[in-house]
Amino acid sequence: MVQSKENSKPVVLVTGGGKGVGRGITEQFLASGANVVICGRSAPESITAGPHGPATFVAADLRDSEALERLFQEVMERFGRLDVLVNNAGGTPFALAADGSPRFHDAILQLNLHAPLQAALKANKIMQKQQDGGVIIFIGSVGATTARPGSATYAAAKAAILSLTRSLAVEWAPKVRVVSVSPGLVHTEQSHLHYGDANGIAAVAETVPLKRMAQPEDIGDACVFMASNGAAYISGVDLPVHGGGERPAFLSAASVNQS
Repeated sequence: MVQSKENSKPVVLVTGGGKGVGRGITEQFLASGANVVICGRSAPESITAGPHGPATFVAADLRDSEALERLFQEVMERFGRLDVLVNNAGGTPFALAADGSPRFHDAILQLNLHAPLQAALKANKIMQKQQDGGVIIFIGSVGATTARPGSATYAAAKAAILSLTRSLAVEWAPKVRVVSVSPGLVHTEQSHLHYGDANGIAAVAETVPLKRMAQPEDIGDACVFMASNGAAYISGVDLPVHGGGERPAFLSAASVNQS
């Protein structure tokens, strides 16, 4: 974990850190001993707590530039520094590209590309002034490098995130490391919206080589590592967390060599 000479407990901001994958990330950073700030348009039903206390919630719609500015101001007023930004907030409903209006596609790009970029810009401005710099982690998706019918615009935004990661890592070095973590299939409270009932979720999990979907804390563990001193020479790269990826369809379709 990035450490500060002024503060032995790193300060971590996790956007969308109150539910789903974001909650798992929050939990693992709290368990590592960090001060964690989470944000969202509305407060989660419960605030995640760790061994040293709960996360701090700040209401913010990241698509609103004024709200985004207030978020970073509040982090600095409360803690005086920012060591790690995890750009997690994002998502998309299932919608075939031809069925989406221009406004729909713009909204997906705003949430999954423009807002994370603006948050990263603000975090970098703070971190460049700190003696110990900082780490910016973008949460990507394995969909960035594969076909994703039903979420094409989202996948395109995540592909752009991978490009941003590489470019910003060069521009903002050596003070700030920039990396991405790309989850595969993750079992969250909203899995039924994507995979159906329990039988559907179990069937989808069987397609993963490790025979299970990721849990949110699996993604959290990857983020804690990428922010740690153990990853001090890692920048400009993506870490897929997908349990081995997706089993090629031809293996199931073929009439030979079945195991």
